[in-house]
Amino acid sequence: MKIATIVVRLLLGLAFVVFGLNFFLNFIPQPPPPPGLAGDYVKVFVGSHYHYAVGAMQLLSGLLLLIGRFVPLGLTILAAILYNILVFHLTMDPPGIGPGVFATLLWAFLFWRYRDRFSGILSP
Repeated sequence: MKIATIVVRLLLGLAFVVFGLNFFLNFIPQPPPPPGLAGDYVKVFVGSHYHYAVGAMQLLSGLLLLIGRFVPLGLTILAAILYNILVFHLTMDPPGIGPGVFATLLWAFLFWRYRDRFSGILSP
């Protein structure tokens, strides 16, 4: 189980480092915004430069997972990011929810493996 934890931690960390860097370097071409409300949301998200803050948090949390230090902090930051990814897709773009669900499952596995580190905030 320890090897699975390391593999999942590295996979999730690498994914968020790559996509976090992409907010700044644009090395993965972005598809055109979807039509309707989802497209308007994406246009405002990018136009206001808020995506840089989200990209920085993705990059930071991904690096924390990759280096294996402060993994619970990285998981905590990722919880907020994944929540927003899921809510966006559930409410505005349901066909694109697959990668968000997959990342959330990886996150849940890591959270379960590091659950002892969260015992202080999860106990009544």
